[in-house]
Amino acid sequence: MSRAVVLGGGLAGVLAAAALTRHADEVVVLESDHYPASPRPRRGLPQSHHNHVLMTGGIRALDELLPGVVDDLLDAGAHRRNMPGDCLIFSGEGWFHRFKTEADLIACSRPLLDEVVRSHIDVEVVQGVSAVGLTGDAEKVTGVRTPDGVIDADLVVDATGRRSQVLNWLSALGVPLVEEVRVPSGVSYATRLYEGPGDIPAVMVHPKYTPARGGTLFPIEGDRWIVTMTGDPPLDEEGFLDYARSLRDPVIADLIEKAKPVGPIRPCHDTVNRRRHFEDAKLPAGFLAVGDSVVMVNPVYSHGMSVAALTALRIAKEGPSQRAVAEEADRSWRMAVAEPVKGRGNAKVGRAVLSSPGLAAELFHAQALIPAVRDHQAVFQAMVGDLAEPLTSEQAISQFAWPR
Repeated sequence: MSRAVVLGGGLAGVLAAAALTRHADEVVVLESDHYPASPRPRRGLPQSHHNHVLMTGGIRALDELLPGVVDDLLDAGAHRRNMPGDCLIFSGEGWFHRFKTEADLIACSRPLLDEVVRSHIDVEVVQGVSAVGLTGDAEKVTGVRTPDGVIDADLVVDATGRRSQVLNWLSALGVPLVEEVRVPSGVSYATRLYEGPGDIPAVMVHPKYTPARGGTLFPIEGDRWIVTMTGDPPLDEEGFLDYARSLRDPVIADLIEKAKPVGPIRPCHDTVNRRRHFEDAKLPAGFLAVGDSVVMVNPVYSHGMSVAALTALRIAKEGPSQRAVAEEADRSWRMAVAEPVKGRGNAKVGRAVLSSPGLAAELFHAQALIPAVRDHQAVFQAMVGDLAEPLTSEQAISQFAWPR
């Protein structure tokens, strides 16, 4: 193709643009916001204040798509942690035993990740320009409308995220309604930064089977921790700490009580799971949707960036395909919407995990976004260990030679 225009210069957009350089003579990104001069949150990315983690599948895809970018992230201060080898995890089934697996995560601020990724991409980004519609008809999209005129394109990619207006734009061309499914998560979350050393494990205290009251602490660049409380956390100083202490284990509260806060507590209430079934719609040629424009799951699953990287790698290898976009997001979607709600079926799920190494490994690797092909028994033992004598909090923490 001659020209591809990507709408949205966030992570999904720039990665899609990088992938499309293998298939188009010219790739242009339109971004309504302006990038900051240094890594810091920006107005056009409200989620940039919150926790962002690259899971194993995303790490692998990103490094294959943009060789060297993962090393540059780590050199810039991002932290890589093995799961559960470098993670203190209190799951619904109990404390994880420390064990090296093939699953890793990378934690850093979203602004740092965006800046490092952009430094690896040789694509024109036109900042401060918003798309206001598409040109063409129900059979073929021929370009994009901006306040200053029309930009012709052989392919227009919508990567404008959770606030995308693309359904209205397609409707204006006469495209039939695209099915949209919404599944409320029933939770919100709040995030705060603290000054803290990077030589600690990532800490995760999960709820008992339900996506409600939990917390995470990840070391990020600049000797900081990013701490997130999920469920319905309060936003005042005392309430946030009390909420952390009320979790199934107070380990995160013990840490942040002695740390120095950096900035305010920031809430997020937009946690609905949403999927637009573009792959089943009669779409015009010359159009593709990616990222949160297609599938948006509760951010507590930390899948968004990794799915964006996996999608971009698939586009790079196979060319633009709405079906491929849906397939890459499907595992994350199914994991999010299949979560038991308000206790229904929780005991059954728990017993299944505790009795099946295969199921335990499948769930563990689904979170990491990699196939569960090896180490079923080892992962099972790391998750549940000796069921007769599960780890206590002190035993779990002592695995890291790290006193509270």
